[in-house]
Amino acid sequence: MQGWCDSPLTQKGIIDAHKAGAHLADKDFANIYHSDTMRAQNTCKIIMSENQLAADLPQPVTLSNFREQSYGYFEGNDSNQTWLMVGATRQCRNYEEIITRYSINDSRDFMKETDPFNDAENNAEYWKRIDAGFDYLNAHQAPGSNALVVSHGTTIRSIVSRFAPEIDVVSVGPKNGSVTKMIVTGKKVEIVYFNHYLDTQEY
Repeated sequence: MQGWCDSPLTQKGIIDAHKAGAHLADKDFANIYHSDTMRAQNTCKIIMSENQLAADLPQPVTLSNFREQSYGYFEGNDSNQTWLMVGATRQCRNYEEIITRYSINDSRDFMKETDPFNDAENNAEYWKRIDAGFDYLNAHQAPGSNALVVSHGTTIRSIVSRFAPEIDVVSVGPKNGSVTKMIVTGKKVEIVYFNHYLDTQEY
């Protein structure tokens, strides 16, 4: 469970970041953001190293609002064991069963309820943080401009589930190094595409 705890990128993570950078190599970003974790910061650096316009682009800004979900007491624990504990009283054996039978939002509340120290983020706490991040983007982006936001798997999955519930984020979670495109207009968020990582896909 790697939410707010941190670790260096693995070799695969480095390769995936370079692939993401290659897919975004011709994009002109008005602003560049990453969460405050080391893995997101290093991913952002690698992505920008592939960008053809890098010399003219702004320096990345840390935006902690888009960090990963906090798993509280369970940070650093075995993921399968943790979700088994969280889902046990609800007849769910893993994360996929929890978010299928209930929802991603419910999974956060269940996690906090199971946390013996009550440190994990519940759904209300999580979205208060994410919504403040979108408010920040709206305040700092010119209309029609592009922003790069380097975030995390569960956060990307949660945002897509909220604003495009018709997209299947249960059986297909975002790949490491994948790209999801959103158009943000005030409180309206349109998901243009989700989880693109193949060379043949749109970017």
